[in-house]
Amino acid sequence: MLTTLLAAAAAAPAGENPYGLGPALKEGGIIAQSTFAILTLFLFFSLYILFTKLFEQQKIINQGKRVRATFWNSNSLREGAAKLEKNSAYRQIVDDGIAAQEQYALLKDPVEAHDWLHGSLARSEASINSSLNGGLAFLATCGATAPFIGLFGTVVGIYRALIKIGAAGQASIDAVAGPVGEALIMTALGLVVAVPAVLAYNFLQRRNKAIAEHLSAFSTDVLGFLASDGRVRPEVKGAKAPAKPPVTGTTTAGQTGGVPTAPKA
Repeated sequence: MLTTLLAAAAAAPAGENPYGLGPALKEGGIIAQSTFAILTLFLFFSLYILFTKLFEQQKIINQGKRVRATFWNSNSLREGAAKLEKNSAYRQIVDDGIAAQEQYALLKDPVEAHDWLHGSLARSEASINSSLNGGLAFLATCGATAPFIGLFGTVVGIYRALIKIGAAGQASIDAVAGPVGEALIMTALGLVVAVPAVLAYNFLQRRNKAIAEHLSAFSTDVLGFLASDGRVRPEVKGAKAPAKPPVTGTTTAGQTGGVPTAPKA
């Protein structure tokens, strides 16, 4: 047996491993090569989704910091929206809220203004969250299926090893080393694809949840601002709040500061 192994090693070109990845895939044929190609594509797209989603999430997080620092110092939503990036998630919520307020005056059916504004802002939030969750289903699919695809390659490799043993009549190492090595490579590759995909999915989901919470809070603040004509707004720490609309003085006949008063004799 030792003589056989030495002969196989001598037959291989100098410096080349006869039991490496390339020889294993070549010996495994179309099944091993297809399995390897599928897992490689899974790994590539998983990493692509991870880095693109990280960039997208970080962009929205930075937008949220700017919103908390400058947006609520504005006198109106339009003025505050002008300070935001044109295609930002927070700008979308503000624009949708302003558009919903303008559309409410055109409605003919008796609908509560609060319900109409709340529904419009909720749809805007759902659209942003749907965009953030794009691609995560693929990560979940990779994490769930990659080990089984690798296991398929493993089963085929072991099957080929058993065929070689039966054909040779003995379980020599040189007869089974190639197929067994191929099987182990497929198992390892399936794990290499699945583990990062699962970790990336959980990590991105957690960040999406935090972003969704901030967007929901901002949407609630915008709703309060619209429903109160600018009188209700969140407090901005470390910054002077803009002047609020006056609530004193004669507003309507017979009223002062919005509170009915008795007519003078």
